[in-house]
Amino acid sequence: MDIRNFCIIAHIDHGKSTLADRLLETTATISKREMREQVMDGMELERERGITIKAKAVRMLYTSPGAQAPYVLNLIDTPGHVDFTYEVSRALAACEGALLLVDATQGVEAQTLANATLAREAGLEIIPVINKVDLPAADPESCRAQIRDVLGIERPALLASAKLGKGIPEILQAVIDVIPAPDMNVSAPLKALVFDSLFDTFRGVVVYVRLLEGEVKTGEGLRFMQTGREVVAEEVGVLQMKYVKTDKLSAGEVGYIILGLKELKDVRMGDTLTATARPAATPHHGYKELKPFVFAGVYPVNPSDYDNLKKALEKLHLTDSAFSYQAETSTALGFGFRAGFLGLLHLDIVKTRIEREFEIPLIATAPNVEYEILSPQGERVRVDNPAKFPDPGKVNEILEPYVTATIVTPADYVGPIMQLCQDRRGIFHDMKYLSMTRVALHYDLPLAEIVSDFYNELKSLSKGYASFDYEHAGYSAADLVKMEILVHGEVVDAFSFIVHRDKAYAKGRTLCESLKELIPRQMFEIPLQARIGSRIIARETIPALRKDVLAKCYGGDITRKRKLLEKQKEGKKKMKQIGQVEIPQEAFMAILKK
Repeated sequence: MDIRNFCIIAHIDHGKSTLADRLLETTATISKREMREQVMDGMELERERGITIKAKAVRMLYTSPGAQAPYVLNLIDTPGHVDFTYEVSRALAACEGALLLVDATQGVEAQTLANATLAREAGLEIIPVINKVDLPAADPESCRAQIRDVLGIERPALLASAKLGKGIPEILQAVIDVIPAPDMNVSAPLKALVFDSLFDTFRGVVVYVRLLEGEVKTGEGLRFMQTGREVVAEEVGVLQMKYVKTDKLSAGEVGYIILGLKELKDVRMGDTLTATARPAATPHHGYKELKPFVFAGVYPVNPSDYDNLKKALEKLHLTDSAFSYQAETSTALGFGFRAGFLGLLHLDIVKTRIEREFEIPLIATAPNVEYEILSPQGERVRVDNPAKFPDPGKVNEILEPYVTATIVTPADYVGPIMQLCQDRRGIFHDMKYLSMTRVALHYDLPLAEIVSDFYNELKSLSKGYASFDYEHAGYSAADLVKMEILVHGEVVDAFSFIVHRDKAYAKGRTLCESLKELIPRQMFEIPLQARIGSRIIARETIPALRKDVLAKCYGGDITRKRKLLEKQKEGKKKMKQIGQVEIPQEAFMAILKK
Protein backbone atom coordinates (compact mmCIF):
# COMPACT_ATOMS: atom_id res chain seq x y z
CA MET A 1 0.00 0.00 0.00
CA ASP A 2 1.09 3.57 -0.72
CA ILE A 3 0.39 5.48 2.50
CA ARG A 4 0.58 9.20 3.26
CA ASN A 5 0.03 10.50 6.81
CA PHE A 6 -0.64 14.24 7.04
CA CYS A 7 -2.44 16.84 9.17
CA ILE A 8 -3.98 20.26 8.54
CA ILE A 9 -2.61 23.09 10.71
CA ALA A 10 -3.56 26.80 10.72
CA HIS A 11 -4.65 29.76 12.81
CA ILE A 12 -8.22 29.66 14.17
CA ASP A 13 -10.94 30.23 11.51
CA HIS A 14 -8.65 29.82 8.49
CA GLY A 15 -10.78 26.97 7.10
CA LYS A 16 -9.19 23.69 8.32
CA SER A 17 -12.48 21.83 8.94
CA THR A 18 -14.00 23.08 5.64
CA LEU A 19 -10.93 21.86 3.72
CA ALA A 20 -11.26 18.49 5.49
CA ASP A 21 -14.92 18.37 4.29
CA ARG A 22 -13.88 18.89 0.65
CA LEU A 23 -11.10 16.27 0.89
CA LEU A 24 -13.62 13.74 2.27
CA GLU A 25 -16.06 14.57 -0.55
CA THR A 26 -13.44 14.44 -3.32
CA THR A 27 -12.13 11.05 -2.14
CA ALA A 28 -15.73 9.74 -1.75
CA THR A 29 -15.02 8.80 1.88
CA ILE A 30 -18.43 10.20 2.79
CA SER A 31 -21.54 10.20 0.62
CA LYS A 32 -23.36 13.39 -0.39
CA ARG A 33 -26.37 12.25 1.66
CA GLU A 34 -24.30 12.03 4.87
CA MET A 35 -22.38 15.25 4.19
CA ARG A 36 -22.85 18.31 6.37
CA GLU A 37 -20.66 21.33 7.17
CA GLN A 38 -17.66 20.64 9.44
CA VAL A 39 -18.55 16.94 9.37
CA MET A 40 -15.46 15.97 11.40
CA ASP A 41 -16.44 18.30 14.27
CA GLY A 42 -18.79 15.74 15.83
CA MET A 43 -18.98 17.26 19.32
CA GLU A 44 -22.07 19.41 19.90
CA LEU A 45 -19.91 22.06 21.58
CA GLU A 46 -17.61 22.28 18.53
CA ARG A 47 -20.50 22.85 16.16
CA GLU A 48 -22.14 25.37 18.49
CA ARG A 49 -18.99 27.51 18.89
CA GLY A 50 -17.64 26.95 15.39
CA ILE A 51 -14.22 25.82 16.64
CA THR A 52 -12.35 22.51 16.57
CA ILE A 53 -11.57 21.27 20.10
CA LYS A 54 -10.31 17.72 19.39
CA ALA A 55 -7.99 16.57 16.62
CA LYS A 56 -9.83 14.03 14.42
CA ALA A 57 -8.29 11.23 12.35
CA VAL A 58 -9.82 9.77 9.17
CA ARG A 59 -8.59 7.38 6.45
CA MET A 60 -9.27 8.23 2.80
CA LEU A 61 -8.64 6.24 -0.41
CA TYR A 62 -7.68 8.31 -3.46
CA THR A 63 -6.61 7.20 -6.93
CA SER A 64 -4.61 9.97 -8.58
CA PRO A 65 -4.79 10.42 -12.38
CA GLY A 66 -2.56 7.83 -14.07
CA ALA A 67 -2.07 5.73 -10.91
CA GLN A 68 -2.82 1.98 -10.94
CA ALA A 69 -3.86 1.55 -7.29
CA PRO A 70 -5.40 3.93 -4.76
CA TYR A 71 -3.30 5.76 -2.20
CA VAL A 72 -4.21 5.51 1.51
CA LEU A 73 -4.34 9.06 2.93
CA ASN A 74 -4.55 9.33 6.72
CA LEU A 75 -5.71 12.85 7.62
CA ILE A 76 -5.73 14.50 11.06
CA ASP A 77 -7.73 17.76 11.35
CA THR A 78 -6.34 19.85 14.24
CA PRO A 79 -7.68 22.76 16.35
CA GLY A 80 -6.41 26.32 15.76
CA HIS A 81 -6.82 28.01 19.15
CA VAL A 82 -3.69 28.60 21.24
CA ASP A 83 -5.21 26.67 24.20
CA PHE A 84 -5.28 23.45 22.13
CA THR A 85 -1.67 23.44 20.90
CA TYR A 86 -1.18 20.07 22.66
CA GLU A 87 -3.64 18.49 20.17
CA VAL A 88 -1.52 19.87 17.30
CA SER A 89 1.73 18.52 18.82
CA ARG A 90 0.17 15.03 19.13
CA ALA A 91 -1.03 15.13 15.52
CA LEU A 92 2.43 16.17 14.31
CA ALA A 93 4.01 13.18 16.11
CA ALA A 94 1.78 10.83 14.08
CA CYS A 95 2.43 12.38 10.62
CA GLU A 96 5.15 12.88 8.00
CA GLY A 97 3.69 16.02 6.47
CA ALA A 98 1.36 18.96 7.07
CA LEU A 99 -0.91 21.24 5.05
CA LEU A 100 -0.34 24.77 6.40
CA LEU A 101 -3.43 26.87 5.67
CA VAL A 102 -3.29 30.67 5.40
CA ASP A 103 -6.42 32.81 5.00
CA ALA A 104 -6.06 34.89 1.80
CA THR A 105 -7.84 37.85 3.45
CA GLN A 106 -5.87 37.82 6.74
CA GLY A 107 -2.40 36.54 5.89
CA VAL A 108 0.04 34.96 8.35
CA GLU A 109 -1.33 35.15 11.91
CA ALA A 110 0.29 34.46 15.29
CA GLN A 111 -0.84 30.83 15.49
CA THR A 112 0.20 30.21 11.85
CA LEU A 113 3.72 31.17 12.88
CA ALA A 114 3.61 28.94 16.00
CA ASN A 115 2.23 25.89 14.15
CA ALA A 116 4.73 26.23 11.28
CA THR A 117 7.56 26.28 13.86
CA LEU A 118 6.13 23.16 15.59
CA ALA A 119 5.88 21.31 12.25
CA ARG A 120 9.43 22.29 11.29
CA GLU A 121 10.79 21.11 14.66
CA ALA A 122 8.99 17.77 14.18
CA GLY A 123 10.77 17.35 10.82
CA LEU A 124 7.58 17.41 8.72
CA GLU A 125 7.25 18.33 5.05
CA ILE A 126 5.12 21.50 4.93
CA ILE A 127 2.79 22.26 2.00
CA PRO A 128 1.55 25.89 2.18
CA VAL A 129 -2.04 26.43 0.99
CA ILE A 130 -3.68 29.85 0.59
CA ASN A 131 -7.39 29.38 1.32
CA LYS A 132 -10.47 31.59 0.67
CA VAL A 133 -9.11 32.99 -2.63
CA ASP A 134 -12.72 33.43 -3.83
CA LEU A 135 -13.40 36.30 -1.37
CA PRO A 136 -13.35 39.90 -2.69
CA ALA A 137 -10.80 40.96 -0.03
CA ALA A 138 -8.38 38.12 -0.88
CA ASP A 139 -4.76 39.08 -1.52
CA PRO A 140 -2.92 35.85 -2.49
CA GLU A 141 0.28 37.61 -3.63
CA SER A 142 0.74 39.34 -0.27
CA CYS A 143 0.12 35.98 1.47
CA ARG A 144 2.72 34.29 -0.75
CA ALA A 145 5.28 36.95 0.20
CA GLN A 146 4.48 36.52 3.92
CA ILE A 147 4.79 32.71 3.71
CA ARG A 148 8.18 33.13 2.05
CA ASP A 149 9.54 36.02 4.18
CA VAL A 150 7.92 35.46 7.60
CA LEU A 151 7.66 31.65 7.72
CA GLY A 152 10.74 30.98 5.57
CA ILE A 153 8.93 28.40 3.38
CA GLU A 154 10.25 28.49 -0.18
CA ARG A 155 7.83 25.92 -1.65
CA PRO A 156 5.22 27.71 -3.87
CA ALA A 157 1.86 28.00 -2.10
CA LEU A 158 -1.20 26.33 -3.63
CA LEU A 159 -4.33 28.46 -4.15
CA ALA A 160 -7.65 27.02 -2.96
CA SER A 161 -11.18 27.80 -1.90
CA ALA A 162 -12.34 25.05 0.45
CA LYS A 163 -15.90 26.40 0.40
CA LEU A 164 -16.20 26.16 -3.41
CA GLY A 165 -13.97 23.09 -3.76
CA LYS A 166 -11.42 24.97 -5.89
CA GLY A 167 -7.85 23.58 -5.91
CA ILE A 168 -8.67 20.35 -4.03
CA PRO A 169 -7.28 17.90 -6.68
CA GLU A 170 -4.00 19.90 -6.71
CA ILE A 171 -3.77 19.66 -2.91
CA LEU A 172 -4.32 15.86 -2.98
CA GLN A 173 -1.68 15.50 -5.71
CA ALA A 174 0.78 17.62 -3.69
CA VAL A 175 0.17 15.38 -0.63
CA ILE A 176 1.08 12.32 -2.73
CA ASP A 177 4.10 13.95 -4.44
CA VAL A 178 5.64 15.96 -1.58
CA ILE A 179 4.93 14.03 1.63
CA PRO A 180 7.15 10.95 2.01
CA ALA A 181 5.70 7.50 2.61
CA PRO A 182 6.15 6.22 6.19
CA ASP A 183 8.64 3.49 7.09
CA MET A 184 6.89 0.14 6.66
CA ASN A 185 9.08 -2.26 8.64
CA VAL A 186 6.52 -5.02 9.26
CA SER A 187 9.05 -7.62 10.45
CA ALA A 188 10.30 -5.52 13.43
CA PRO A 189 8.74 -5.87 16.93
CA LEU A 190 5.47 -3.96 17.32
CA LYS A 191 5.77 -0.28 18.22
CA ALA A 192 2.53 1.75 18.13
CA LEU A 193 2.25 5.40 19.29
CA VAL A 194 -1.00 6.15 21.17
CA PHE A 195 -1.97 9.64 19.95
CA ASP A 196 -5.57 9.73 21.23
CA SER A 197 -8.01 7.69 23.30
CA LEU A 198 -11.63 7.70 24.43
CA PHE A 199 -14.00 5.74 26.65
CA ASP A 200 -16.89 3.81 25.12
CA THR A 201 -19.62 2.93 27.62
CA PHE A 202 -20.13 -0.55 26.13
CA ARG A 203 -16.65 -1.48 24.91
CA GLY A 204 -14.30 0.25 27.34
CA VAL A 205 -11.14 2.11 26.34
CA VAL A 206 -10.48 2.71 22.61
CA VAL A 207 -6.99 3.94 21.65
CA TYR A 208 -6.07 5.60 18.34
CA VAL A 209 -2.60 4.52 17.24
CA ARG A 210 -0.01 5.25 14.58
CA LEU A 211 1.96 2.04 13.89
CA LEU A 212 5.65 2.88 13.65
CA GLU A 213 6.97 -0.69 13.30
CA GLY A 214 5.60 -4.24 13.19
CA GLU A 215 1.93 -5.21 13.01
CA VAL A 216 -0.94 -5.92 15.41
CA LYS A 217 -3.69 -8.54 15.00
CA THR A 218 -7.01 -9.11 16.77
CA GLY A 219 -6.60 -11.14 19.98
CA GLU A 220 -2.90 -10.30 20.37
CA GLY A 221 -1.49 -9.61 23.84
CA LEU A 222 -0.17 -6.03 24.20
CA ARG A 223 1.67 -4.00 26.83
CA PHE A 224 1.91 -0.25 27.52
CA MET A 225 5.65 0.47 27.73
CA GLN A 226 5.39 3.39 30.20
CA THR A 227 2.86 2.01 32.67
CA GLY A 228 3.59 -1.72 32.12
CA ARG A 229 -0.16 -2.52 31.93
CA GLU A 230 -0.90 -5.65 29.87
CA VAL A 231 -4.01 -5.71 27.65
CA VAL A 232 -5.53 -7.67 24.76
CA ALA A 233 -6.43 -6.23 21.34
CA GLU A 234 -10.13 -7.21 21.26
CA GLU A 235 -10.62 -5.47 17.91
CA VAL A 236 -8.39 -3.57 15.48
CA GLY A 237 -9.44 -1.45 12.52
CA VAL A 238 -9.20 1.81 10.60
CA LEU A 239 -11.05 5.12 10.99
CA GLN A 240 -13.26 5.99 8.02
CA MET A 241 -15.67 8.38 9.79
CA LYS A 242 -16.72 5.26 11.70
CA TYR A 243 -14.84 2.19 12.95
CA VAL A 244 -14.11 -0.25 10.11
CA LYS A 245 -12.90 -3.59 11.49
CA THR A 246 -9.85 -5.22 9.86
CA ASP A 247 -7.79 -8.35 10.60
CA LYS A 248 -4.60 -6.42 11.34
CA LEU A 249 -2.84 -3.06 11.26
CA SER A 250 0.66 -2.80 9.77
CA ALA A 251 3.58 -0.35 10.08
CA GLY A 252 2.80 3.10 8.64
CA GLU A 253 -0.97 2.80 9.17
CA VAL A 254 -3.23 4.81 11.48
CA GLY A 255 -6.12 3.02 13.17
CA TYR A 256 -7.87 2.10 16.40
CA ILE A 257 -7.52 -0.74 18.92
CA ILE A 258 -10.33 -1.65 21.35
CA LEU A 259 -8.72 -2.91 24.57
CA GLY A 260 -11.82 -3.69 26.67
CA LEU A 261 -10.25 -1.85 29.63
CA LYS A 262 -12.56 -0.37 32.25
CA GLU A 263 -9.77 1.14 34.42
CA LEU A 264 -8.74 4.45 32.92
CA LYS A 265 -5.67 5.39 34.96
CA ASP A 266 -3.25 3.09 33.07
CA VAL A 267 -3.81 4.66 29.64
CA ARG A 268 -1.61 7.65 28.79
CA MET A 269 -1.47 9.54 25.54
CA GLY A 270 2.00 9.47 24.04
CA ASP A 271 2.63 5.97 25.45
CA THR A 272 3.87 3.16 23.18
CA LEU A 273 2.05 -0.17 22.74
CA THR A 274 4.15 -3.25 22.05
CA ALA A 275 3.51 -7.00 21.80
CA THR A 276 3.81 -9.02 25.04
CA ALA A 277 5.34 -11.99 23.21
CA ARG A 278 7.96 -9.97 21.29
CA PRO A 279 8.38 -6.53 22.86
CA ALA A 280 10.24 -3.59 21.32
CA ALA A 281 13.52 -2.57 22.98
CA THR A 282 12.76 1.15 23.48
CA PRO A 283 9.51 3.12 23.52
CA HIS A 284 8.83 6.01 21.12
CA HIS A 285 9.81 9.29 22.78
CA GLY A 286 6.16 10.35 22.39
CA TYR A 287 5.71 14.09 22.50
CA LYS A 288 6.35 16.82 25.03
CA GLU A 289 3.94 16.60 27.95
CA LEU A 290 2.45 20.04 28.50
CA LYS A 291 2.10 21.35 32.04
CA PRO A 292 -1.11 23.12 33.02
CA PHE A 293 -0.70 26.87 33.52
CA VAL A 294 -4.11 28.06 34.72
CA PHE A 295 -5.59 26.56 37.89
CA ALA A 296 -9.12 26.68 39.26
CA GLY A 297 -11.17 24.83 41.86
CA VAL A 298 -14.02 22.76 40.38
CA TYR A 299 -16.87 21.95 42.78
CA PRO A 300 -20.27 20.29 42.26
CA VAL A 301 -23.24 22.56 43.09
CA ASN A 302 -24.83 19.57 44.84
CA PRO A 303 -22.33 17.91 47.26
CA SER A 304 -23.90 14.50 46.50
CA ASP A 305 -22.50 14.75 42.93
CA TYR A 306 -18.86 14.51 44.15
CA ASP A 307 -18.39 10.82 43.17
CA ASN A 308 -20.03 11.40 39.77
CA LEU A 309 -17.72 14.37 39.20
CA LYS A 310 -14.68 12.18 39.98
CA LYS A 311 -15.79 9.58 37.39
CA ALA A 312 -16.54 12.33 34.84
CA LEU A 313 -13.05 13.82 35.26
CA GLU A 314 -11.46 10.36 34.82
CA LYS A 315 -13.34 9.76 31.54
CA LEU A 316 -12.66 13.25 30.25
CA HIS A 317 -8.97 12.99 31.12
CA LEU A 318 -8.75 9.97 28.82
CA THR A 319 -9.70 12.11 25.79
CA ASP A 320 -7.93 15.26 27.03
CA SER A 321 -4.69 14.53 28.86
CA ALA A 322 -3.66 18.20 29.01
CA PHE A 323 -5.69 19.01 32.13
CA SER A 324 -4.77 17.68 35.56
CA TYR A 325 -6.86 17.34 38.72
CA GLN A 326 -6.52 16.43 42.38
CA ALA A 327 -9.01 16.36 45.26
CA GLU A 328 -9.30 19.37 47.57
CA THR A 329 -11.75 20.80 50.10
CA SER A 330 -12.98 24.34 50.66
CA THR A 331 -14.74 25.64 53.77
CA ALA A 332 -17.10 27.64 51.55
CA LEU A 333 -17.74 25.14 48.74
CA GLY A 334 -17.15 21.71 50.30
CA PHE A 335 -15.49 18.78 48.48
CA GLY A 336 -14.17 19.28 44.96
CA PHE A 337 -11.06 19.20 42.78
CA ARG A 338 -8.17 21.52 42.00
CA ALA A 339 -7.80 21.34 38.22
CA GLY A 340 -5.06 22.68 35.96
CA PHE A 341 -5.71 23.86 32.38
CA LEU A 342 -3.75 25.31 29.45
CA GLY A 343 -5.83 28.49 29.28
CA LEU A 344 -9.22 30.09 29.96
CA LEU A 345 -10.92 28.62 26.88
CA HIS A 346 -9.64 25.17 27.88
CA LEU A 347 -11.14 25.66 31.39
CA ASP A 348 -14.45 26.81 29.90
CA ILE A 349 -14.61 23.85 27.46
CA VAL A 350 -13.85 21.22 30.16
CA LYS A 351 -16.41 22.77 32.55
CA THR A 352 -19.09 22.93 29.83
CA ARG A 353 -18.41 19.33 28.70
CA ILE A 354 -18.83 18.04 32.27
CA GLU A 355 -22.08 19.97 32.69
CA ARG A 356 -23.50 18.77 29.36
CA GLU A 357 -22.12 15.26 28.84
CA PHE A 358 -22.37 14.15 32.49
CA GLU A 359 -25.16 16.53 33.65
CA ILE A 360 -23.30 17.76 36.76
CA PRO A 361 -23.81 21.49 37.55
CA LEU A 362 -20.46 23.00 38.59
CA ILE A 363 -18.94 26.02 40.31
CA ALA A 364 -15.42 26.96 39.14
CA THR A 365 -13.39 29.31 41.34
CA ALA A 366 -11.49 32.29 39.94
CA PRO A 367 -8.65 31.11 37.68
CA ASN A 368 -5.11 31.68 38.91
CA VAL A 369 -1.59 30.63 37.95
CA GLU A 370 1.13 28.64 39.72
CA TYR A 371 3.61 30.74 41.72
CA GLU A 372 7.06 29.88 43.05
CA ILE A 373 7.74 30.98 46.62
CA LEU A 374 11.25 31.40 47.96
CA SER A 375 11.41 30.94 51.74
CA PRO A 376 13.99 32.70 53.98
CA GLN A 377 15.77 29.30 54.25
CA GLY A 378 16.22 29.23 50.45
CA GLU A 379 13.55 26.54 49.75
CA ARG A 380 11.45 26.81 46.59
CA VAL A 381 7.78 25.83 46.86
CA ARG A 382 5.18 25.88 44.08
CA VAL A 383 1.69 27.01 45.05
CA ASP A 384 -1.33 26.83 42.71
CA ASN A 385 -4.02 27.68 45.29
CA PRO A 386 -4.17 31.17 46.86
CA ALA A 387 -5.78 29.70 50.00
CA LYS A 388 -2.55 27.70 50.66
CA PHE A 389 -0.28 30.73 50.33
CA PRO A 390 2.11 30.99 53.31
CA ASP A 391 2.15 33.96 55.72
CA PRO A 392 4.13 37.02 54.53
CA GLY A 393 6.77 36.35 57.25
CA LYS A 394 7.57 32.98 55.67
CA VAL A 395 8.06 34.45 52.20
CA ASN A 396 11.35 35.88 51.03
CA GLU A 397 10.38 36.36 47.37
CA ILE A 398 7.46 35.48 45.10
CA LEU A 399 8.16 34.47 41.49
CA GLU A 400 5.37 34.50 38.91
CA PRO A 401 5.27 32.81 35.47
CA TYR A 402 5.92 34.96 32.40
CA VAL A 403 5.08 34.31 28.74
CA THR A 404 6.64 35.56 25.53
CA ALA A 405 3.67 36.87 23.54
CA THR A 406 3.45 37.46 19.79
CA ILE A 407 0.65 39.81 18.72
CA VAL A 408 -0.02 40.23 14.99
CA THR A 409 -2.20 43.26 14.26
CA PRO A 410 -3.07 45.78 11.53
CA ALA A 411 -0.78 48.83 11.89
CA ASP A 412 -3.77 51.11 12.77
CA TYR A 413 -4.22 49.47 16.18
CA VAL A 414 -0.58 49.38 17.37
CA GLY A 415 -1.01 52.33 19.80
CA PRO A 416 -3.99 50.98 21.83
CA ILE A 417 -2.50 47.45 21.91
CA MET A 418 0.85 48.72 23.21
CA GLN A 419 -1.05 50.66 25.89
CA LEU A 420 -2.96 47.49 26.85
CA CYS A 421 0.31 45.53 27.21
CA GLN A 422 1.79 48.39 29.25
CA ASP A 423 -1.23 48.34 31.61
CA ARG A 424 -0.79 44.57 32.01
CA ARG A 425 2.85 45.02 33.17
CA GLY A 426 4.25 43.90 29.80
CA ILE A 427 7.94 44.23 28.88
CA PHE A 428 8.39 45.36 25.26
CA HIS A 429 10.84 43.38 23.07
CA ASP A 430 10.49 44.46 19.46
CA MET A 431 8.12 45.39 16.65
CA LYS A 432 8.42 44.01 13.10
CA TYR A 433 6.45 44.96 9.99
CA LEU A 434 5.31 41.76 8.22
CA SER A 435 3.93 43.86 5.35
CA MET A 436 2.97 47.50 4.74
CA THR A 437 -0.16 47.14 6.89
CA ARG A 438 0.60 44.28 9.34
CA VAL A 439 2.79 44.45 12.45
CA ALA A 440 4.11 41.75 14.81
CA LEU A 441 4.66 42.90 18.42
CA HIS A 442 6.72 40.83 20.88
CA TYR A 443 6.17 41.29 24.62
CA ASP A 444 7.00 39.50 27.86
CA LEU A 445 3.77 39.41 29.89
CA PRO A 446 2.91 37.96 33.32
CA LEU A 447 0.68 34.91 32.77
CA ALA A 448 -1.64 36.08 35.58
CA GLU A 449 -2.43 39.24 33.57
CA ILE A 450 -3.49 37.37 30.41
CA VAL A 451 -5.64 34.64 31.99
CA SER A 452 -8.38 37.09 32.96
CA ASP A 453 -9.82 39.05 30.01
CA PHE A 454 -6.70 40.04 28.04
CA TYR A 455 -7.78 38.20 24.86
CA ASN A 456 -11.25 39.83 24.88
CA GLU A 457 -9.76 43.31 25.34
CA LEU A 458 -7.23 42.69 22.58
CA LYS A 459 -10.00 41.66 20.19
CA SER A 460 -12.22 44.65 21.07
CA LEU A 461 -9.33 47.17 20.73
CA SER A 462 -8.41 45.81 17.28
CA LYS A 463 -12.03 45.30 16.11
CA GLY A 464 -11.32 41.55 16.01
CA TYR A 465 -8.29 41.73 13.69
CA ALA A 466 -5.40 41.15 16.12
CA SER A 467 -4.19 37.58 16.76
CA PHE A 468 -2.34 36.34 19.80
CA ASP A 469 0.01 33.46 20.58
CA TYR A 470 2.30 32.83 23.54
CA GLU A 471 5.06 30.55 24.81
CA HIS A 472 6.08 30.09 28.41
CA ALA A 473 9.26 31.91 29.36
CA GLY A 474 9.99 30.85 32.96
CA TYR A 475 9.52 32.67 36.27
CA SER A 476 10.39 36.21 37.37
CA ALA A 477 10.22 38.03 40.73
CA ALA A 478 7.27 40.39 41.33
CA ASP A 479 5.74 42.47 44.14
CA LEU A 480 2.69 40.26 44.77
CA VAL A 481 0.34 40.04 47.75
CA LYS A 482 -2.39 37.65 48.84
CA MET A 483 -5.79 39.31 49.20
CA GLU A 484 -8.54 37.74 51.32
CA ILE A 485 -12.20 38.66 51.39
CA LEU A 486 -13.88 38.57 54.82
CA VAL A 487 -17.65 38.23 55.04
CA HIS A 488 -18.92 38.99 58.57
CA GLY A 489 -15.38 38.55 59.90
CA GLU A 490 -14.93 35.08 58.32
CA VAL A 491 -12.41 34.48 55.49
CA VAL A 492 -14.10 32.97 52.40
CA ASP A 493 -11.26 30.88 50.90
CA ALA A 494 -12.87 30.64 47.46
CA PHE A 495 -12.54 34.43 47.08
CA SER A 496 -8.81 34.53 47.99
CA PHE A 497 -6.50 35.56 45.16
CA ILE A 498 -2.99 36.83 44.40
CA VAL A 499 -2.67 40.36 43.04
CA HIS A 500 0.09 42.86 42.27
CA ARG A 501 0.46 45.39 45.09
CA ASP A 502 -0.18 48.36 42.76
CA LYS A 503 -3.57 46.95 41.70
CA ALA A 504 -4.66 45.59 45.09
CA TYR A 505 -6.73 48.56 46.32
CA ALA A 506 -8.80 48.92 43.13
CA LYS A 507 -9.44 45.15 42.96
CA GLY A 508 -10.43 44.94 46.65
CA ARG A 509 -12.86 47.88 46.35
CA THR A 510 -14.48 46.43 43.21
CA LEU A 511 -14.98 43.01 44.84
CA CYS A 512 -16.49 44.44 48.03
CA GLU A 513 -18.89 46.63 46.03
CA SER A 514 -19.95 43.64 43.88
CA LEU A 515 -20.54 41.40 46.91
CA LYS A 516 -22.65 44.11 48.56
CA GLU A 517 -25.06 43.87 45.62
CA LEU A 518 -25.06 40.06 45.50
CA ILE A 519 -25.31 38.89 49.13
CA PRO A 520 -28.88 39.16 50.46
CA ARG A 521 -29.54 41.37 53.53
CA GLN A 522 -29.91 39.67 56.93
CA MET A 523 -31.53 40.78 60.20
CA PHE A 524 -28.08 42.08 61.25
CA GLU A 525 -25.56 44.24 59.42
CA ILE A 526 -22.78 42.40 57.55
CA PRO A 527 -19.32 43.93 57.07
CA LEU A 528 -17.48 42.98 53.84
CA GLN A 529 -13.72 43.53 53.97
CA ALA A 530 -10.72 43.09 51.66
CA ARG A 531 -7.59 42.28 53.62
CA ILE A 532 -3.87 42.06 52.82
CA GLY A 533 -1.99 40.43 55.70
CA SER A 534 -3.44 42.14 58.80
CA ARG A 535 -4.41 45.35 57.00
CA ILE A 536 -7.97 46.07 55.79
CA ILE A 537 -7.77 47.98 52.50
CA ALA A 538 -11.46 48.17 51.51
CA ARG A 539 -14.79 47.81 53.31
CA GLU A 540 -18.48 47.83 52.47
CA THR A 541 -21.41 47.19 54.83
CA ILE A 542 -24.64 45.38 53.98
CA PRO A 543 -27.27 47.15 56.13
CA ALA A 544 -29.56 45.11 58.38
CA LEU A 545 -33.20 44.46 57.61
CA ARG A 546 -35.15 46.31 60.31
CA LYS A 547 -38.57 45.50 61.63
CA ASP A 548 -40.64 48.58 62.48
CA VAL A 549 -41.11 47.88 66.24
CA LEU A 550 -42.62 51.36 66.78
CA ALA A 551 -45.57 50.72 64.48
CA LYS A 552 -47.89 49.82 67.38
CA CYS A 553 -46.73 52.80 69.53
CA TYR A 554 -49.11 55.59 68.59
CA GLY A 555 -49.13 58.31 71.23
CA GLY A 556 -48.02 57.59 74.79
CA ASP A 557 -44.74 58.39 76.53
CA ILE A 558 -41.40 58.44 74.64
CA THR A 559 -39.94 55.97 77.16
CA ARG A 560 -42.14 53.19 75.68
CA LYS A 561 -40.54 53.73 72.26
CA ARG A 562 -37.02 53.89 73.73
CA LYS A 563 -37.61 50.65 75.64
CA LEU A 564 -38.67 48.83 72.44
CA LEU A 565 -35.72 50.23 70.46
CA GLU A 566 -33.23 49.17 73.19
CA LYS A 567 -34.76 45.69 73.20
CA GLN A 568 -34.37 45.51 69.39
CA LYS A 569 -30.77 46.77 69.66
CA GLU A 570 -29.89 43.99 72.14
CA GLY A 571 -31.49 41.41 69.88
CA LYS A 572 -29.50 42.67 66.86
CA LYS A 573 -26.27 42.56 68.89
CA LYS A 574 -26.91 38.95 69.94
CA MET A 575 -27.88 37.99 66.39
CA LYS A 576 -24.68 39.54 65.02
CA GLN A 577 -22.58 37.45 67.43
CA ILE A 578 -24.13 34.10 66.52
CA GLY A 579 -25.36 34.85 62.98
CA GLN A 580 -24.08 32.91 59.96
CA VAL A 581 -24.06 34.38 56.45
CA GLU A 582 -25.04 32.04 53.65
CA ILE A 583 -23.39 33.16 50.41
CA PRO A 584 -25.64 32.24 47.45
CA GLN A 585 -24.27 30.32 44.45
CA GLU A 586 -25.06 33.30 42.18
CA ALA A 587 -22.63 35.43 44.21
CA PHE A 588 -19.79 32.93 43.61
CA MET A 589 -20.58 32.68 39.92
CA ALA A 590 -20.90 36.44 39.38
CA ILE A 591 -17.68 37.23 41.28
CA LEU A 592 -15.69 34.55 39.48
CA LYS A 593 -16.66 36.05 36.10
CA LYS A 594 -15.18 39.43 37.06
